Amino acid sequence: MDTEIIKIILAFMVLINPFGALTLFLDSTHGYSLNNRRKVARVACLTIFITISFFTLAGETLLKALGISIGSFQLAGGILVFLIALNMMNGEGNPVKPDQENFDVDHLHGAPPTMAAAVVPIAIPMMIGPGGISTVIIYSSQVTGILQVSAILIAGLFISLFCYLALMAAGRISRLLGDTGLNIMSRIMGMLLAAVSIEIIVNGLRTLFPDLV
Repeated sequence: MDTEIIKIILAFMVLINPFGALTLFLDSTHGYSLNNRRKVARVACLTIFITISFFTLAGETLLKALGISIGSFQLAGGILVFLIALNMMNGEGNPVKPDQENFDVDHLHGAPPTMAAAVVPIAIPMMIGPGGISTVIIYSSQVTGILQVSAILIAGLFISLFCYLALMAAGRISRLLGDTGLNIMSRIMGMLLAAVSIEIIVNGLRTLFPDLV
């Protein structure tokens, strides 16, 4: 059970990757008081946990409603995650998450604090995007009991708390690591993510072709 939670946390860690949203968080909360910056971080991380919880509990039902088999979704999701991993290892970032440059945060400077940016774009899609949601659905589709569901929810809670701590330390982390450090971290996470994606693909093939794999 403990090993399963650690594996899920690892997958969430490299997919959600709060370090990729640090610059956007700092820009979006420029001029905010410490209290308001904490509120934005709390709302963003609560959004992440709610998203993980929703797709953990309802993901498989959504697939059945759409007529998509678990094996097909595992295979498609694994390929998506592998492509993300390749881009991260090449230093190109996550291809299914938008560029931070695409978000205009200049209008927020000097404006009254708002929580809207905490949900979109900071939480969704900058921290948890299509790759993260797909992975949640894939893991939830493999559960066989309440203990395994709890493992995913516990992993989701852990990564949400980690994201909160990372956002609150955004300034210090950015100064400490710099662009080079963040780029190296992204490449390392890409390698770990590639291993996760291969496991997802193999499970999908095993589900679709039990006699071949």
